[in-house]
Amino acid sequence: MPAVTAATAAPAGAVAPPRGKKKFLILVAALLALVLVGGAGGLWILKKRAAAAAAAAAEDDVAAAEVAQAAAMHDPKGIPVYLPLDPFIVNLADKDVDRYAQIGITLELESPVFADQVKAYMPAVRNAILLILAQKSSKDLLGRTGKEELAQEIMREAVRPMGIEILAPEPVTAAKGEADKAAQDEVPARPKKAKKSAVRNPVQHVHFSSFIIQ
Repeated sequence: MPAVTAATAAPAGAVAPPRGKKKFLILVAALLALVLVGGAGGLWILKKRAAAAAAAAAEDDVAAAEVAQAAAMHDPKGIPVYLPLDPFIVNLADKDVDRYAQIGITLELESPVFADQVKAYMPAVRNAILLILAQKSSKDLLGRTGKEELAQEIMREAVRPMGIEILAPEPVTAAKGEADKAAQDEVPARPKKAKKSAVRNPVQHVHFSSFIIQ
């Protein structure tokens, strides 16, 4: 009896695909898989780069805003103008002993225009400051409070020659406080009148560059 071979065992009409065509199909499938994997990786890289670019742009915007804010804070128009005066040497008002003060003063002004105006009135400005110093005793000027009060007085008197009147703060005493309280208790409260708008002082601060009392 003849032996049954694989060729004779195959069903009739079945045709086996050629070996070369099968390899070709496998190679195409592998290439497609590589293309799909590469495309997904490329898309992920593109998305990552876009996110990084957006974050960098946001940081640049924040940095630009900080620079603009710093520039606004350091606007040259807002920088104060300092006007140093020649040192003052004046006899103080001490009665028991002769004492004098040597004081260096620098005015902090709001604008260069007003600085020029102060320079034009400098003799009158210095005279006003000298009159203030001549009324002080060494006791008045030794403490911090005395120096701060002197600075406030100079701020008011330095602008007076230019026609600028700055009202001095009204001193508050215990007797005045009690009198005001008693008046409020006796008289019904009345609507308060609107206060007059305060005059702006172009002298912003008074700085002491030296302060010697002998």
